[in-house]
Amino acid sequence: MNRRDAITRVGLLVGGTVIGAEAFLSGCARRSPKEVSSIGFSNDVVFLLDEVGETILPTTASSPGAKAAGIGEFMKIIVTDCYEEKDQKIFITGISLLQNFSKQKFDKTFTELSAVEKHDLIVLLDTEAKAYSKNKKKEEPTHFFSMIKQLTLWGYFTSETGSTKALRYVPVPGKYEGCIAYTKGDRAWSEI
Repeated sequence: MNRRDAITRVGLLVGGTVIGAEAFLSGCARRSPKEVSSIGFSNDVVFLLDEVGETILPTTASSPGAKAAGIGEFMKIIVTDCYEEKDQKIFITGISLLQNFSKQKFDKTFTELSAVEKHDLIVLLDTEAKAYSKNKKKEEPTHFFSMIKQLTLWGYFTSETGSTKALRYVPVPGKYEGCIAYTKGDRAWSEI
C-alpha cells in the first residue's frame, strides 16, 4: 500500500472500530515495569514492531516512516496500558506467529529479511487478516495483524512526525475557508 492510499484510509480507520477503544472512554491504567515485562515487550520486540511499522509505512522522499515516529514504543504503551488481557495475549501471540511465519517462508527472522521480503510477508499477512475479518463471527477475536496495522496507522498519523511531515499541517491556521479546491494527489490535512 502506498502512502496516499494509507492516508485516504486513515479516515476509515479512525472512524471505524479500533481495538482497545473502550479503554479511552474509561481511561488507561499505567502498568508497572514488572507487569510490562511480564506481557512480553522486550527491547527486541519493540525493535521488531518498529521494523513491521516501517514496512507498512516506509520512509519516502517526502516524509519519514513509522520508525521515525517511534511506532514500536507507541504499540508497547497502548497494548500494555489500554488493551484488555485477552487482546494483549492475541497481540503477543501474533508477534510469535509473525516470526514463525517469516522463518517458514524465508528461513530467517523478520528483522533479517530484505526490504522486498518484508514487504511480501506483510502483504501475505494483510491478505490473511482481511480474509479472516471478512469471515469471522462477532465473538471471534480480531486477527493479530489487524491490530498491528491499526496501531501503526493510528500511532503514525497522530504523532508529531506523521501529522507534520506526512500530512499538511498549519500550526497557526488563518481564517476559516469552508470550501477549498482539492487537487488529486494533495496530502490530507492534519487535525492536530
